[in-house]
Amino acid sequence: MTYEHQFTTSAPVERVAAFHRMASSLAAITPPPILARVSAAPEELGEGDEMAFTLWLGPLPIRWRARIENVSEQGFVDRQVEGPFRAWRHHHRFEPLAHGGTRIADRIEYEYRRSPLWAAVGLGMTLGLPLLFAYRGWRTRALLEGADG
Repeated sequence: MTYEHQFTTSAPVERVAAFHRMASSLAAITPPPILARVSAAPEELGEGDEMAFTLWLGPLPIRWRARIENVSEQGFVDRQVEGPFRAWRHHHRFEPLAHGGTRIADRIEYEYRRSPLWAAVGLGMTLGLPLLFAYRGWRTRALLEGADG
């Protein structure tokens, strides 16, 4: 299955790429009431790096480990190595725009686990993707454009 989302920011592509390579950006663009806690990752993510984190959905901890792949100024992929899905590949693409801004495009390819419990968790998570990415777009713009203090 696939989910896609895109938005634009007035920030230049170099700034967008640098922001997305920072491990701390995950928590900065995760909407409440979800809490994202990074337990292991380099400060700046690069090719082959892994990031271990927990998403707290209320009292439910979802542990996740992702590997960063195909890194360039135009984007990267984070691939789930361990986590709630059978497969998860999140493509982050950054396209420079003529006016100096950037189009940020996310494409997620995922498969649910066959376990009824994990399939239900995965379904719940994917049903929330439109709201999650709407928040991420708003928050990313605010942080990169200086509208959030």
